[in-house]
Amino acid sequence: MNTHLTTALRLATAGVPVMPLSADKRPVANCPVCTNLACGGRPNMKVPGPCTCLAPCHGWAATTTNPATLTALAWASAWRHAGAVAYHPGGGGLTVVDLDHADAIAWARRELPATRTVPTTRGEHWIYLGVMPSANAVRDGVDIKSAMSYARWLGPGTGTMTALPDTVRALIVNKPVPVRPVSVPVPTGGGECRHRAPAYLERGIAMAEQRITAATSGVHATVYRTFLAVLSAHGRCGCLTDTHAARLFAAAQTKGESARHCADAWSNARTSLGM
Repeated sequence: MNTHLTTALRLATAGVPVMPLSADKRPVANCPVCTNLACGGRPNMKVPGPCTCLAPCHGWAATTTNPATLTALAWASAWRHAGAVAYHPGGGGLTVVDLDHADAIAWARRELPATRTVPTTRGEHWIYLGVMPSANAVRDGVDIKSAMSYARWLGPGTGTMTALPDTVRALIVNKPVPVRPVSVPVPTGGGECRHRAPAYLERGIAMAEQRITAATSGVHATVYRTFLAVLSAHGRCGCLTDTHAARLFAAAQTKGESARHCADAWSNARTSLGM
């Protein structure tokens, strides 16, 4: 049996949701239809395609603890091409503090309670018991991987796992949301907004926020489609601002999306619309 699959089955038995991961740390498409993104999905953007194999097929949402799913024929190609095993920390009741360099590790040793640690290529993973929203770059060299995120399995680590401390939860409180400039072109002919009134735009943004926060599944896809709808309706008249985009990003982050994923989804939606 494939060694990565053997590891995945062992983790699944312990209640940790897992999936195959390529050598470059990207999720592997889980079926032949999705190979080379033939299904239209964007696993690097965490946007699932319309495939029906093991939907959702890509990203953290495809992690599972079901041995039958892990060993299903639809996953055979994925495991053959896998370079590692990834797991969904939040799905296993865990939070990973990803420390990318020596300075970040030194900070953690000063500021955070000791817990289980796992060496990585450049730093360490500190693993705590408890779930929180994921976020990238909460400080220099520090990412949080928990809900709606995945981490590479690098072994069991050493030390006793402790409860998720408030000092880690506080890292994402009031964290500024980086927003890429909208920079949408103003239409020719004077650049007048075609909308009836400013209230029309405000209503549209409020509805978009509600659509994101109401999502109970498929959050990645919901965020992308909502961004696409907002940009399609308001992106070319010049009245959509970074403030509006920041509101949408904030709504997405309350559902566990990282700032990087928000920026990627926004950029991808603009590209799809030719902006």
